[in-house]
Order: sequence, then C-alpha cells, then structure tokens
Amino acid sequence: MLAGMPHPRRQRIVITGASSGLGEGMARRWAAAGHDLALLARRTDRLERLRDELAVHGRTVLVAPLDIDDPDAVAGTVPRVAGELGGVDRFVANAGLGKGVPVGTGGARPNRAVLTTNVLGTHATCEAAVALFRAQGHGHLVVISSVAGVRGMGGTRTAYATSKAADAVLAEGIRADLLSSRATRRIRVSTIHPGFIETDINTGRRGPFTVDLDTGVDALVAAIDREPVRAYVPEWPWRAVAGLLRALPLPVAARLS
Repeated sequence: MLAGMPHPRRQRIVITGASSGLGEGMARRWAAAGHDLALLARRTDRLERLRDELAVHGRTVLVAPLDIDDPDAVAGTVPRVAGELGGVDRFVANAGLGKGVPVGTGGARPNRAVLTTNVLGTHATCEAAVALFRAQGHGHLVVISSVAGVRGMGGTRTAYATSKAADAVLAEGIRADLLSSRATRRIRVSTIHPGFIETDINTGRRGPFTVDLDTGVDALVAAIDREPVRAYVPEWPWRAVAGLLRALPLPVAARLS
C-alpha cells in the first residue's frame, strides 16, 4: 500500500470476548458504522441480547459461544463463523482475564487461569485467524495487549502483566513472519496497548489517568481503524507512561504502576 493511501474498509469483523467491556463497546461502534460482525464469548445470553440490540443498524450480527481455553473449539468455531459471515476482514483477539494473586501466596490457580486464557487462548485464536488470512491473502489481525505488559508488575497484576507482554511478543512474531513472504505482506497485524479504562478487568486498578468506558472505546476503535503496527489507548498519556515505565528503575516503575 502506498504512503498516504487509506486502508481498505474492513467490512466483516470478528471479535472475541464480545459480551462485555471493550469487546462489547467495539461491537456497538462498528455496528453503528455499518460493519458486519461475528461476536464470540462464553456468555451467550449476553451475546444474544447484544445481537438483538444491534439489529437496529440493519447489518449482519452473528453470535456464537466460544471458550478460547479450548483450542479445538477455537479451531472449529472461528472458520465456521467466518464462513457464515461470508469471510473475515478483521479479527480482534480481545478475550482475556485480569484477576490474579501475588505469586507465592499459596493460591496459584487464578494466576494459571489468567496465563492460560490470555496467552494460550489468544494464541489459539490467532492461529485460527491467521490461517484464514493466509488462505485469502489479506486481513487485519488485532491483538489486544495492555500497557501493563510493558514492564513486570507486582501484587495481583504479575500474571496479567506477564500474559500481556507475551501477547505483544506473539503479535510481533506473527507480523515478522507475515512480512517475510510476498504472499502474506497484505495481512496487517496491530498490537494495541490500552491503559486504564473503566472495565471489570480493571476493577481495583484505576488510577488518576483512568478514562470512562465510552472514552476508552472511542479511542480504541479509532486506533484500530488506523491499522497501526502499535498503538496506546488513549494515546495521551499512555504512550508517555509506557516510555517512562520502560526507562525507570524497577522500584520507581513499580510505584508508578
């Protein structure tokens, strides 16, 4: 694509973790903008209510149950819903967990759940999406990481930050691989690092820069539609904060985070 040219319209979008929070917010924005959607999540009752609500926009909205911890279910569901949608132009790997515990305090199960879902589950969805994109020679993969993944974090955030750092590296590795072949260079990969946005995943972690859900989703959708290699959401102050977190000594960075 030549510099300055607009990106092609991504008409058909698949979103995981679409039953609440950022996933639900993205679905609302893109439905209102006239996109066709496939919405995936574990909570099908919430997906069905959202589908019925979005029907007012007159576009296709498909819903399907999906637990991304089940790689066989992911491998079957993603191509099936993509076929029902008539193809997929953008895939948003958004599903994830956020509630861990301090490491070594005798309750490792929540941390393992966070790592399993956010790393292995995200990997499973990326495998399925990129296979579709390779077959058609184009598409846009969006991996939702986090500013938390910029640096190691303590307390309840250790497993979450670890998982989001892994997601960012996964996305970059996919991008590197796709760029290595002329046949796959039209497949774009974006890594998105949200800051603190008022969602359930950030309960108890909201600082002075926290934005409300509507503001955060508006910034998120605008960033994704630009199809950047990497974006921080909202751009201010989170790009600057991420830079500080990388540069500061760990004791100082830990206090800031």
